[in-house]
Amino acid sequence: MAKGGLGNMMKQVQQMQAKMQEMQAELEKMEVEASSGGGMVKVVVNGKQDVLSITIDPEVVDKDDVEMLQDLILAAVNQAKQKAQEIQAEQMSGLTGGLNVPGLNLPF
Repeated sequence: MAKGGLGNMMKQVQQMQAKMQEMQAELEKMEVEASSGGGMVKVVVNGKQDVLSITIDPEVVDKDDVEMLQDLILAAVNQAKQKAQEIQAEQMSGLTGGLNVPGLNLPF
């Protein structure tokens, strides 16, 4: 490989790293909401899949049916995390030009 080719490749890697850092900052600021039980349980996560808030309608709280509430919370959390994963995948696809880069472990 020519000396100039290696320099260009290193520049491209640095540019990709900078774009990844920007993308991570954007994902951290982004909020995704999901709900279950007809909106009785709402979960908000950021684009990095960190749970930011959980809102539970008091009507769904029944001390005799805690399992239902647990199921609603799990469903809403999983749905929100799935939406965040899809957003991550879309942004990563834009960064890599749609290429699946093996071994590229992203710090999400």
